[in-house]
Amino acid sequence: MLDARGLSCPEPVIMIKQAMETKANRYEIMVDNRTSVENITRFGEHQGYKVSVSENSGDFTLTLTK
Repeated sequence: MLDARGLSCPEPVIMIKQAMETKANRYEIMVDNRTSVENITRFGEHQGYKVSVSENSGDFTLTLTK
């Protein structure tokens, strides 16, 4: 799982983009702001991933699966 809490865009998107170079079928990333949720969701879907989001105490966990 990637932890991008405390980072502002575009850093979380860059982190997930670099992770996607491994060509895995599933990624998880934690963020702490809605802008990152929206940007990562948009990027993941553009790359062909299904994105699900869960929220816990102001932190968001995004799961990207092919």
